Amino acid sequence: MTDMKKTLFLWLALGATVTAFAQSPNGITKTSAVQTGQTKNKGESIIYKRNTLHTTGKMVETGRKAPDFHLTQSDLQDVKLSDFKGKKVILNVFPSLDTPTCAVSVREFNEKASGLENTVVLCISMDLPFAQSRFCTTEGLTRVIPLSAFRSQDFTKNYGLQIADGPMKGLLARAVIVVDEKGIVRHTQLVKEISQEPDYEAALESAATATTE
Repeated sequence: MTDMKKTLFLWLALGATVTAFAQSPNGITKTSAVQTGQTKNKGESIIYKRNTLHTTGKMVETGRKAPDFHLTQSDLQDVKLSDFKGKKVILNVFPSLDTPTCAVSVREFNEKASGLENTVVLCISMDLPFAQSRFCTTEGLTRVIPLSAFRSQDFTKNYGLQIADGPMKGLLARAVIVVDEKGIVRHTQLVKEISQEPDYEAALESAATATTE
């Protein structure tokens, strides 16, 4: 190869490298972005201390069949949503009982849902079953069922409520889902500001008026 051909070859190679590097602001090309997992998030947006976080997926939709799941109770045995078929089910989902708002939500549902007929409240978080049981025992909460998602893949996958980024990554977002006796979703709320409490009255009214027509 002559000197002129070598020089031309080097200039062409350099030009291709610069073009590829310039395809994104941080020098990551479209191909490399996919390979490193930097794809567009398809979940929901929530707020934590003025920062926008994202969930791993979309909320379940009202009018659809609620996906079944396996969660863990205090004796480390698995519990399924389908175990409560024939009952109305309120899913109270939150990050951790070690945060004030989450603890309040469990107390509120324990008190407010006690008057509803044929209704159970499942309080779901990533807390270990031992911590959940200790909290409910200490607080004297007997009208809610604490369940842990710490080893559940179907709940985190099918309900899209696991936080995907930020300081709370891996925990569950705050949400309430009401399922009727036939397993149909009747009400959903994803609390946009994670430090705020859910709308108890809306959930309780939905559970009270849900029918199986």
